[in-house]
Amino acid sequence: MRQIAALPYATDADGSMRILLITSRETRRWVIPKGNRIKGMAGHRAAEVEAYEEAGIHGIACPAPLGRYRYDKRRKSGTREATVDVFPLAVTGQLPQWPEQGQRELRWFPVAEAAKAVDEPDLQSIIAAFREPPGNPGWFFRMLLRIREWQTERTGMLRWFHALMPKQGRFFEQFEDHATMLVAGADALAKLLKGGPDMDAHIREISEREHEADDIIREVLQDVRRIFVTPFDRSAITGLIGVMDDAIDQMNQTAKAIALFEVKEFASQMQDMSALIVECARITAEAMPLLRSLNLNSVRLHDLTERLVKLEGHADILHEAGLKALYNKARQGNPMDFVVGHEIYAHLEKVTDRFEDVANEISGLVIDHA
Repeated sequence: MRQIAALPYATDADGSMRILLITSRETRRWVIPKGNRIKGMAGHRAAEVEAYEEAGIHGIACPAPLGRYRYDKRRKSGTREATVDVFPLAVTGQLPQWPEQGQRELRWFPVAEAAKAVDEPDLQSIIAAFREPPGNPGWFFRMLLRIREWQTERTGMLRWFHALMPKQGRFFEQFEDHATMLVAGADALAKLLKGGPDMDAHIREISEREHEADDIIREVLQDVRRIFVTPFDRSAITGLIGVMDDAIDQMNQTAKAIALFEVKEFASQMQDMSALIVECARITAEAMPLLRSLNLNSVRLHDLTERLVKLEGHADILHEAGLKALYNKARQGNPMDFVVGHEIYAHLEKVTDRFEDVANEISGLVIDHA
């Protein structure tokens, strides 16, 4: 038995993440919104429907599932094993009324508590993947790590001396601040491609976040030139912040193209690509604090960059399908629709390409320093 589910999440101003759980109607245990697949509807779209019906929430569901879990589905005819594909859902609002209102309890949990609240081990692991970045290790533990590096490093005392030198600058804070702009820009872009009366406000939001990101990258480039000792090679710092900035630049270019051509309606493939961009931005924001302690976080960073690469591959599939549908439609209607749609698709694809570049830059840092 195959089912789909939404994993509703929200990010607070301080960067902490919360998960929305609901109770099942019969056993009253904590679960996530789930249900049977809907014929003719993509899995993530069906997950959005379940989230609305069971919890009264709406948001942006990523087309690429986080994973799947199994549980025993109880029926009058007996128990049957169900396999559930889980799609992350960035919650954008709560409705005042919904179909199953009053039949379930809703509660927002911190990530760790949400993982403990559900019964299924595989679902616990999926929720725990949203875990908060670990805190910075104390000075004593950092010293032990450096001693271990020194003992295994063939180049000897020169590496040991460099590791002990104080790190200067605000590069880690700047990476994290820029990632915050990526998340805000991606959220506004996904809302923009939903259409509706607030499109102009979403375009302004993207433009403002892009300008703030430009201010951050200027600070980074100034610090790279003036600071003597940096945490990574200067080329690695400029490379990472550069591809991050390219991503939000392309978001802004997408918004400009939409405003220029006065597009009001968007194909499902465009909306799905914007949902992938939301997930890419979330992963990037999670990865940035982990750069402070590469030795401790190398495994988690590998997992995050691997998902970024997979999301970019999923975006390529959507891009090709969208262009084909657009071409077939334009042959029977206005050829200019293809020109306009192609422009928007091109910018959306470039956004996801830049996030793949982010993954490659992070992987390079892990290889060189962890």
